[in-house]
Amino acid sequence: MARYRAAVIGLGWMGMLSDIAMSYERGVYTIDAADRPTPELNVHRKFHYNDNVGGGNIPHCWAEVLWDRPEVELVAGAERDRKRLGAFGERYGVSALYSDAAAMLRDEKLDIVAIATNAKGRADLACLAVECGVKAVAVEKPMVHTLEEADRMVQACAEAGAPLVAGAIPVNHPSYARAKELIKNGAIGEVISVEAEAPMAQKQSWSYFVDSPPAWVVGIGDQEQRESGSDEFVGQGMMVTEEGQIMHFRRGAGLVRVTGSAGEIVLDGTWKLRQDIETVAGRRRVDMPWPAPQLEGGYNAVCGLADLIDCLEGRLDEPKNSGRRVAVALEVEIALKQSSAHGGMRVDLPLKDRSLGLSYDWFR
Repeated sequence: MARYRAAVIGLGWMGMLSDIAMSYERGVYTIDAADRPTPELNVHRKFHYNDNVGGGNIPHCWAEVLWDRPEVELVAGAERDRKRLGAFGERYGVSALYSDAAAMLRDEKLDIVAIATNAKGRADLACLAVECGVKAVAVEKPMVHTLEEADRMVQACAEAGAPLVAGAIPVNHPSYARAKELIKNGAIGEVISVEAEAPMAQKQSWSYFVDSPPAWVVGIGDQEQRESGSDEFVGQGMMVTEEGQIMHFRRGAGLVRVTGSAGEIVLDGTWKLRQDIETVAGRRRVDMPWPAPQLEGGYNAVCGLADLIDCLEGRLDEPKNSGRRVAVALEVEIALKQSSAHGGMRVDLPLKDRSLGLSYDWFR
């Protein structure tokens, strides 16, 4: 029996389209447009899980994932585009269809809400959701544009006791928890450093492995805003936490690499565990079997929802890809940009100017 009433705000690619669109058509439109390009849809598509385990028939969008979870009843949707709203109602048998998300939040007495709009106004919707009694919130990436929006969203959810998942990204997968458990239990000895390709506040892996608040950063090699509109950090740099942990952002580092005094854990497509052991040739760093689960692609929203429910039911204190952690990544990325702009000068955190933010060229 369903225990949670759920709804989706924004029926674009991650809200609904990715699971029923016959093609990917981004098109050209303004952010505030109500009538946007919509590809041909198959509202009767079925997912044959047993025919393609681990393949393309995994539900990807928030609407499908909420609808598929037995404890959840998908009861409402909000979207300005009437074509998409109609397709949502037809596929999921939902009659509570709103063009006004605020009205839906006030009327429907919801437990879980996925906010898959563009980043503009997302903080306002998340804050209103918990104000209206929503118990758990998922937002898509990028979480927000500015530090002020991140502060407001994270604080509102924390004060309401509502877990916040900030994007359907691989960090939601339970293999990340296995990696952190191995590190905590000393599988690679004392942690020396953490590395990642770039900060990427949209889709970061590193912040899950850095528990101490960042104290300062230095960055180099950033670029001015690109033609796409993005000013996300593209250089390299270093972060030091309040406890002295060191985080390197460098090209070629892969998604994440945690180096210890007796081994390392690397994520580069799949998880790899390397440990220092005594061999006949002396002490060597050797590839070891990875204890299940191994990372599987496609389960980003499935696992994000699982984290929310685990939090609601007391099995987890905080989602792996929590809004708090993404807010940390956003602030670090902005600080690296500021450092690079001033010739690699040290920039202390937290940043005083909370109006600072990023512009994105995808998932914006």
